Amino acid sequence: MAILNVIDRQGRAHELEAVEGWRVMEILRDYKVGIEGVCGGSCDCGTCHVVVSKDWAARLPEPRDEEVDALDELPLIEPTSRLSCQIIWSDELDGLTLTLAEAA
Repeated sequence: MAILNVIDRQGRAHELEAVEGWRVMEILRDYKVGIEGVCGGSCDCGTCHVVVSKDWAARLPEPRDEEVDALDELPLIEPTSRLSCQIIWSDELDGLTLTLAEAA
């Protein structure tokens, strides 16, 4: 089983079993680690904002324009900020590490 490593907003580390083809947002919500995902993955709300670890950021597909636009509307982003609804899990992401961004 592939593992998604998550640091929650309280600084606690979680190892989550990930499912092929699921959005990372869905995995985070399923484990109830603090992601809302209000828009359900339509890249419209920014409540699934995560910060991907620097060593993983370049290994992910580039964000599409709509994700970049949604991130630009958030009050504080990092160079490796992403919307977890736009990252589709594949076994190549085994070990991906990310931190939940502060709630907007």
